[in-house]
Amino acid sequence: MDVFDAVKTVLATRQYKPDPVPDAAIRKIVEAGRLTGSASNRQPWHFIVVTEPDTIKELGRLVTTGPYIAQAPAAIVVATEPSSWGLSDASRAIQSMVLTAWSEGVGSNWAGGPGMNQIKPLLGIPDELDVVAVIPLGSPATPSGRGSKNRKPLGEVAHRERFGEPFE
Repeated sequence: MDVFDAVKTVLATRQYKPDPVPDAAIRKIVEAGRLTGSASNRQPWHFIVVTEPDTIKELGRLVTTGPYIAQAPAAIVVATEPSSWGLSDASRAIQSMVLTAWSEGVGSNWAGGPGMNQIKPLLGIPDELDVVAVIPLGSPATPSGRGSKNRKPLGEVAHRERFGEPFE
């Protein structure tokens, strides 16, 4: 899939079929995260791949913004070393993984926010790392209307040379 097509059509998946995600797809998704650029090439991220059903159910219980994680056949937990650019670099890696998953026919989403530190003991994540997100992975349970997005028109968010100057 062309990169722009992936960006244009990717949708958040919150319902998953129970079918396992092929190991080759998971490897490619994690590799996309690893290959993402980072500030000063520090690569402050750590990716924990989870496929054990009981652990995934517990992730769904602990991550208050993502109870749907519990249905996914796989998940990637993203943690980062705390630094000025750690969150930015981890965010870049997450987007690379989400787009790569989509190009492989795997649905995903970014679940994060409150309660992320609660998963550290479950996965043995050291206290000094910051947990940024859990990315559930799986085949979408319902057909996804690829590309059905409600976005502001380009003219409302893009400017030329100076704010307020139309980008045509």
